[in-house]
Amino acid sequence: MTAGPGDQHDQEQGGQPPAWPSPAQPPPAQPPSAQPPAWPSPPSAQPGPNPHAFQGGSKWTGEVPKPVERPVTVRAGLGALLGAYFLGVVASVAMLVRFDDVLAWTADQDMPPLETPGLELDADQLAELLLRATIVVGIVVVALQLLFVWFAWRGHNWARITLWVFAGLTLFSAPVGAAGDGGPLPFVTSLGWFETALLVVGVVLLTLSPSNDWYRYRSWQRATGQG
Repeated sequence: MTAGPGDQHDQEQGGQPPAWPSPAQPPPAQPPSAQPPAWPSPPSAQPGPNPHAFQGGSKWTGEVPKPVERPVTVRAGLGALLGAYFLGVVASVAMLVRFDDVLAWTADQDMPPLETPGLELDADQLAELLLRATIVVGIVVVALQLLFVWFAWRGHNWARITLWVFAGLTLFSAPVGAAGDGGPLPFVTSLGWFETALLVVGVVLLTLSPSNDWYRYRSWQRATGQG
């Protein structure tokens, strides 16, 4: 039996089957990483403004006060002071209306003449000068007190202290005026006593605990930029 052409070809190749190209092998799978994916971190929260910080770098060192409304003691105290100042203005107007009578009474107080180099004033001229100066100074003081009442109404403690000082000076001079013979105008003298009583009421009301708490709270509000 003769061998065919195919058998002869196989014999020439050494009896081995033909080598076919092997299919492409997929790359080995990479093992999953043990670390979780890195997510972007949220932005860090910036610290807010300190509610206890003063404007200018200093801080409120005391305890934060409780919120309080303007108490009745502040309203009534400042109202009493306004009443006293009003009586003072009425007294000044009365003295201006009866200026001649007041001047005559002042001249009768046996004041020595004023003798200075280049200026010589007798008793009548000196009395007129002192009376006019007293009226002008009184009007200026009342205007300043009204300004301080406005600041005290808004909660400025320094204005309250200033009103105490003015009231203290008036109360200190009240016994001196009472030691005289009643003054030139009895009506003005009576107004002075009512004015003194209103000053005492106003000072006492502004020193009570509710008033102190409210002024402290208003100071804290301004210190923290809230009022």
